[in-house]
Amino acid sequence: MQCGWSLLGPLQWIRYINKQVMVKAGKDEELRGWLVTVDPVSASLVLVNFQDDAVRGGGASVQVVMGHAVQEVQVLQEADQETTDRLQTSFLPASARPLAPEQRHRRRASVRRWLEQNRVPVQEDGEDLLVAGALTITAPYGPEDCCSSNQIILDRVQRLIQSQPPPADQSERSSCD
Repeated sequence: MQCGWSLLGPLQWIRYINKQVMVKAGKDEELRGWLVTVDPVSASLVLVNFQDDAVRGGGASVQVVMGHAVQEVQVLQEADQETTDRLQTSFLPASARPLAPEQRHRRRASVRRWLEQNRVPVQEDGEDLLVAGALTITAPYGPEDCCSSNQIILDRVQRLIQSQPPPADQSERSSCD
């Protein structure tokens, strides 16, 4: 149990991240949720509650508790690895979410085939794709994952990847959009 929340500071607040907490705020208000982050300026907390039922589509609700209103924060539960991963990826766009190894392999192979079909020299360099010795594509192998000092090659390869038709396998498509 912790009082004087706003006086603790970032080094103390970080101990509460990725934990299920109960926050007493205002006069008689109690809020519960997984603490995702704390604003270092205002001491405001961001709480997430996952909705796993089919009606809501497995989404999440987010609450912001203003730091000045926090009277007490109490840890209820530590997060397991699955919950920690879910908290860390909840606010990422789908294209930035990490791919499973088999999805990453399929996506790399798909992009390589597409480049080869368009007569672009490409080879695998570990997990990366090396294009014409001048450009590197890293996982998850989208246009924004291209890196090159040659702006012309960079632009052309990015446009080529953007024009790649969607894969027939819907599971790969939903992971890469």
